[in-house]
Amino acid sequence: MARRLATLGLCLAVAALAGCGSSSGSSSSSSSAGAKPTTAPRGLKVTTTPNFIAPAGPVRSGTVQIAYRNIAVAPAALRVKLGSTLKWTNYDTVNHNVTQMGGPYVFNSPDFGQGGTYELKASRPGVINYECTIHPATMNGTIEVVK
Repeated sequence: MARRLATLGLCLAVAALAGCGSSSGSSSSSSSAGAKPTTAPRGLKVTTTPNFIAPAGPVRSGTVQIAYRNIAVAPAALRVKLGSTLKWTNYDTVNHNVTQMGGPYVFNSPDFGQGGTYELKASRPGVINYECTIHPATMNGTIEVVK
């Protein structure tokens, strides 16, 4: 019984540190760039630093869909043609947002709930790194805008 309580306590501590499922209505534009991992109980490490991956694959055009689903981004990296429209859609029951973390664009969407969308016109070539500031460790992506 004591072992079960200790395991339950550890799980609750990890969940509290991770902050998963937060649905704060704040539209803060704070960045987690440079965030340092913290040490959780029993040597577990929790980080909020995004892991941007390099875009690859075919160049898409028109309205390019980006899904926020299961606290993740799909696709997390893509290439689009200049003039395309990027459209993020939230399929989760918690709020998300889209915030630029680097590149030739400056944008910070308000938080949007399930079924909500955010659109951005790809009007300048370059690489856009972005994240959901509510879930930055798992919800981040890279878009390369090409001519």
